[in-house]
Amino acid sequence: MPPESTAPSPELLYLLSADEEDFQAACADLLPADIAEALNELPVEAAARIVAALPFHRAVQLLDEPELEHRGAIFEQLQQTQAAPLLEAMSADQQVELFRELGDEARARLIHILTAPTRDALKMLLRFPPTSAGGIMTTEFVAVPAEWSAERVKTYISAVGEAKETVYAIYVHDPATRRLLHAVSLREVMIAPPDRPIIQVGDRRKPLSVRATTDREDVARLISKYNLLALPVLDDGGRILGIVTVDDIIDALISEQTEDVQKFGGMEALDEPYMQIGFGAMIRKRAGWLCALFLGEMLTATAMGHFDKEISSAVVLALFMPLIISSGGNSGSQATSLIIRSLALQEVTVRDWWRVAVRELPAGFTLGVILGVIGIARILLWQYAAQHHWSAIGYDYGPHHLLVALTVGISLVGVVTFGSLTGSMLPFVLRRLGFDPASASAPFVATLVDVTGLIIYFSVALLILRGTLL
Repeated sequence: MPPESTAPSPELLYLLSADEEDFQAACADLLPADIAEALNELPVEAAARIVAALPFHRAVQLLDEPELEHRGAIFEQLQQTQAAPLLEAMSADQQVELFRELGDEARARLIHILTAPTRDALKMLLRFPPTSAGGIMTTEFVAVPAEWSAERVKTYISAVGEAKETVYAIYVHDPATRRLLHAVSLREVMIAPPDRPIIQVGDRRKPLSVRATTDREDVARLISKYNLLALPVLDDGGRILGIVTVDDIIDALISEQTEDVQKFGGMEALDEPYMQIGFGAMIRKRAGWLCALFLGEMLTATAMGHFDKEISSAVVLALFMPLIISSGGNSGSQATSLIIRSLALQEVTVRDWWRVAVRELPAGFTLGVILGVIGIARILLWQYAAQHHWSAIGYDYGPHHLLVALTVGISLVGVVTFGSLTGSMLPFVLRRLGFDPASASAPFVATLVDVTGLIIYFSVALLILRGTLL
């Protein structure tokens, strides 16, 4: 059971902000994440009042919390004399995130009053997309020349460490070119002999690194694979621009996976939390895909219209249409889910499409046979029950019930096989065309397989039932 929160209610926190002494006492033992959670439930103006009343260091910690919603709107409510020092004191990566949330007017007002180093760092970081390594990195890291001794590095860390976001590792560069040569963990530095050159401390293997344009999902894979706490980001000359820390990559991945899940549900990704997004924005995000899926389902009506004579001649066939098309859609959705996740984890690449097809074809056939056998058994059992007057479950499918059962069984094999193959290939097609494979949503695959499922079903029925029911 998760621990109960000790944070006061948002309304109480707002009321206490009017009395400085009571407010300081109420916030003394609260974590920044708890305060952020409380502020998320208040109007922007009330939340800004609380931020302004917080001690400076606590306000900085609060604004560094990615969980604080409407951070940009809250920040815009602050006085300029308060806003600039807070922005200066924030970690570099969160400065960029906050700056992206601000309106154009607020950006223009703040950029001119920031110190030159902060302004230059912001301009550099804002050049990179938020989904890249450069977009989520921080410029607060410890780098030292290769000629320094371990003792000098320790002294330097003591002097500057408090101003850095993290000191997971010390990055050693060439004094002349500033190219990254080596990465040393803090533990290795602390236990090294004082007079040993820092370049000789730790294992002398080439440090892992990424480029600023590397996708954040690729950065996450490297951090996960090698159990890293931070990963340096280099420019084309091999000079270190910043580092991506594990906590930043976790926040980025949560955002990325949220987008993928929403896309997979058959809609555009939301830009804000569900309870915060406006009604109009919600409709816009959902209506486009829903209309596209609806138009796709119209093809199902077209296919049924093409076989209207067969349906009128053998009404019993209509009983199994939902069963047939849902089975194909389900198998396609299963295959799509597996391949989208495998592509995201780089377990397969676009070039592996034929290997996936070779696996999914027999897998889909086998799954179809299993469902086909169940479908045939169901029809025969219901027919047997009808002949023995078990009215609770029985149904008389007529004198040709064996042919009907065979039609359903073979159709299930064909539809499930086609659904599995189509569902597994669609993400590859989208990736090849430059689209996000997550767009191959379960509803989209189901709609596609619905139409083909009906065609397969009635084609099989024409072959088997011709001369009897048809």
